[in-house]
Amino acid sequence: MLELRPSCEHCDKALPVNSTEAMICTFECTYCKECAMDLFQNVCPNCGGGFTQRPVRPKGALEKYPASAVRVFKPKDISEVEKLILQKKHIAPEER
Repeated sequence: MLELRPSCEHCDKALPVNSTEAMICTFECTYCKECAMDLFQNVCPNCGGGFTQRPVRPKGALEKYPASAVRVFKPKDISEVEKLILQKKHIAPEER
C-alpha cells in the first residue's frame, strides 16, 4: 500500500492525500508536479525512473489506511543530478 507522503522531497510543498499535484516514482519518491516534471524533467533524481501522478486514496479507506505523517525532505543539488537528467530525459521511463 502506498505511504502517501505528505510533502515534496525537494521543495517541501504540502501534498495532502487528495492532492492531484503529487507525483511518485516506482520507489514512492514523492515530489510536487513542478519539481518532478519541470525541474527534474520526469527523471527521478534518486533512481532515474519516471514519475506518475500519485493516486488519491478514497476517503472511506483513509480511516483504515491513513496516509503517512512522516515528511521526507531531501532537497537535491541540481548541479549534481543534472548529468542523470541529461542521460535519462530523452529515454521513455519504460525503456530506462
